[in-house]
Amino acid sequence: MTMAGLKYLSGFGNEFSSEDPRCPGALPEGQNNPQVCPYGLYAEQLSGSAFTCPRPTNKRSWFYRILPSVRHKPYIAMCSGNLTESWDEVEPDPNQMRWMPFTIPKTSENKVDFVTGLHTLCGAGDSKSRSGISTHVFTCNTSMVDRCFNNSDGDFLIVPQQGKILVTTEFGKMMVEPKEICVIQQGMRFSVDVFGETRGYVLEVFGAHFELPDLGPIGANGLANPRDFLTPVAWYEDREVATGYTVINKYQGKLFSSQQDFSPFNVVAWHGNYTPYKYNLGNFMVINCVAFDHADPSIFTVLTAKSTRPGVAIADFVIFPPRWGVADHTFRPPYYHRNCMSEFMGLIEGHYEAKEEGFQAGGGSLHSVMTPHGPDGMCFEKNTIAPLKPERVAEGTMAFMFESSFSMAVTKWGLETCQKLDKSYYKCWEPLRKHFDPKWRPSKQ
Repeated sequence: MTMAGLKYLSGFGNEFSSEDPRCPGALPEGQNNPQVCPYGLYAEQLSGSAFTCPRPTNKRSWFYRILPSVRHKPYIAMCSGNLTESWDEVEPDPNQMRWMPFTIPKTSENKVDFVTGLHTLCGAGDSKSRSGISTHVFTCNTSMVDRCFNNSDGDFLIVPQQGKILVTTEFGKMMVEPKEICVIQQGMRFSVDVFGETRGYVLEVFGAHFELPDLGPIGANGLANPRDFLTPVAWYEDREVATGYTVINKYQGKLFSSQQDFSPFNVVAWHGNYTPYKYNLGNFMVINCVAFDHADPSIFTVLTAKSTRPGVAIADFVIFPPRWGVADHTFRPPYYHRNCMSEFMGLIEGHYEAKEEGFQAGGGSLHSVMTPHGPDGMCFEKNTIAPLKPERVAEGTMAFMFESSFSMAVTKWGLETCQKLDKSYYKCWEPLRKHFDPKWRPSKQ
């Protein structure tokens, strides 16, 4: 190990172990919970699955920490801001929706950290029954100071769009930049440092954890490689906080806070297979069509949270990275489509091929269950006459999609309060004109 927090352990879903190099031998040998732990540490287990889950899905990690997390004052309710799980605030709306880039507050006007900058845009289901999904955006300008966040409801998949974030967890630190993602799984405490105006997206799932999708006929290699997922190295701080350290807990869709007089990031060593992790989207191995027509966008899936129905996801995280387009006799942009899934799209950088003008980085779009969508009028006209030579697609662009089998409801903040909803979105399809010619006949070769 080198300096804590600067190196990572690589792999996905494997058993890892790490100790802060300042305390060699902090990991007990031969057992998880000895009568006396090395260095006088406390042993504490974090379980991410039922104890009796089959071994391939059983998730847990052991901490060896200076003080256990149980030592805190009682939780009390706090203002949840624009974080919500109330899906009936406004009437359902099946229309195509697009949001312009979400506003980042200016530091001179209002200091906002990651937690207070969370805004729920849409979602469905229920954290109490452990089945559902939420899509959030975060816009912030200030680091979290002497406070951390704990999500008792589900996993957070965090997608920075503007500004890098330094995520401190009980397992160690992760620097996450745009075109990288990180996953903080249920129950893991973390704090976020920012370095200026910062914006991004969060996919939250209840009742399942993210995993790599099955590859099927693709075979052993392709899409996201397990070895490219990185887990932090143990790092601890033995710090007393006389003014009080705040632990914020998201529980049943509401926020609660408790006070303690020490930093929660006091884990000297840990081992297990239930960890936070990060991934560089540039490492994704793209699979694409090389003959004609389209493969379905599922070939771009990075991570999936499976439901109990085979082949149906609570949520998929899908990206549309730079790649080659070579298909013959094919309208190459995405096809016109109605889907039994909900599709929220975001843009990290560049210009999305199907809507190069109106869809902007830092904004988003939602095409709900069975709501028709597809390329705008300009994209259709250009690509029906374009010469079909091999070409780079999405160069300098990174778009993504949160796809879910749930029919997502949009919050009042998303429809009204944020004032970023593009009410003219439908007009991008108005230039589509009729090309039908009943006299057309196939040309003779």
